[in-house]
Amino acid sequence: MGQEIASSHFSEQDFEQFNERLGAETTLLSDWFKQGRFAPAEPTGGFELEVWLVDKHLRPAPINAAFLERYGDIDAVPELSRFNIELNTTPLVLNQAALAAMHRELDDTLKNCTHTAAELDARLAIIGILPTVGNADLTVANMSDMERYRALNEQVLRMRQGRPIELDIEGRERLQTSHSDVMLEAATTSFQIHLQADPSQMVRAYNAAMIASAPMVALSANSPYLFGKDLWDETRIPLFEQSVTTQSPKASARSASRRVTFGSGYIQNSVLELFEENLEKYPVLLPDAQETAAEELCHVCLHNGTLWRWNRVLIGFSDEGEPTLRIEHRVVPAGPTISDAIANAALLFGLVQDLSTQEVAPEKVLTFEDARSNFYAAARHGLQAELKWLGGPKQGARKLILDYLLPRARRGLLSLGIDRLDAEKYIDIIHRRVDSGQTGAHWQREFIKKHQCSMAQMTAAYLERQEQGRPVHEWPL
Repeated sequence: MGQEIASSHFSEQDFEQFNERLGAETTLLSDWFKQGRFAPAEPTGGFELEVWLVDKHLRPAPINAAFLERYGDIDAVPELSRFNIELNTTPLVLNQAALAAMHRELDDTLKNCTHTAAELDARLAIIGILPTVGNADLTVANMSDMERYRALNEQVLRMRQGRPIELDIEGRERLQTSHSDVMLEAATTSFQIHLQADPSQMVRAYNAAMIASAPMVALSANSPYLFGKDLWDETRIPLFEQSVTTQSPKASARSASRRVTFGSGYIQNSVLELFEENLEKYPVLLPDAQETAAEELCHVCLHNGTLWRWNRVLIGFSDEGEPTLRIEHRVVPAGPTISDAIANAALLFGLVQDLSTQEVAPEKVLTFEDARSNFYAAARHGLQAELKWLGGPKQGARKLILDYLLPRARRGLLSLGIDRLDAEKYIDIIHRRVDSGQTGAHWQREFIKKHQCSMAQMTAAYLERQEQGRPVHEWPL
């Protein structure tokens, strides 16, 4: 959710000052793009993994403050709820043994976190939506103690003129409920994949990441259940989109812009277009005006952090103080295992590399409307989705991934200089998962179907297999 802020209460003057500084920084950002100020970069990858803390009854355990104090590592931070944490890894240049190094680091981090959780009589669950979470768990009493989160809740409800958030998801079953705060968002946990690219390649890389989003969510789906209802393969997608909506019947067209979205179109010339859209179409949520130099882009970055495109461009700074650009790919859920997560990341790295270096840009062949339709079809139906691809007719997601995308991803990884054995290892995990059809979502549904059991019993079986570490396609029912 980004940086902490000083206060959760704002005046009209706060909004005026923030908007003034946001406008000035966006103008400065435009100058930087014209001047080529962004640092050159080799393709570099990194991750954020959101994790659940659960108690001995496999219910959400709101103990992240105690966990983080005991764990004592700055790479672990609180999430919106007291029962979630976020783990961050070291960015690595995508060459040679990078994937194996990423796997080792994330594996070691998870082992250390598991040990810390056990000291608090808790366990870790890596899953898109915890099957045992209930509506009663998602209250402001379980919100992490950060001003940013309190302010987010207050401002979303202010824009909604105090109206509760209405959740309506129709999948295999239908779930309709209302909620008086933004805590529904806390039911979603993801594996966010970061890709830093050279500024000259960012337009092609970003558009490629958008095009890749549909197959990525289809093959990684791990969130079929919410409040006991069987919904989408990746229910996290509609849940997040609806949980922080600022729409209300009396809202202006400007205010009604969706803050969690697939996007409004491909980038045409520069990723600056996204930041200009931020300024023009999205009202400020957190007007925490800072007395900082415009060159720090504090207001641009804070505002960007309250817009959750499924593919988001982030601005950072190198050790030398040069501005950098990276893509945050947000479509993949957490879990089921570290092996699955690294395989998902490997596929994205390879696929973006290959798609963004094709002679004919894929975004010239696949319309944005088709890319967006593909994304929601994949979130709803997983590997059973029918997807349109690069000028051809619709085809099943499984066939598309196996016949077309895996060879391209493998070629992309090798062109990056990734060790061949590592590339083959992680692409093979995806191949076996897709060929078997056993994603995390599929396993959860089949386990419930076979055993006619409760969500807690299924969660217990899920955690047992997760902790064994074998990729999900090998999990027995």
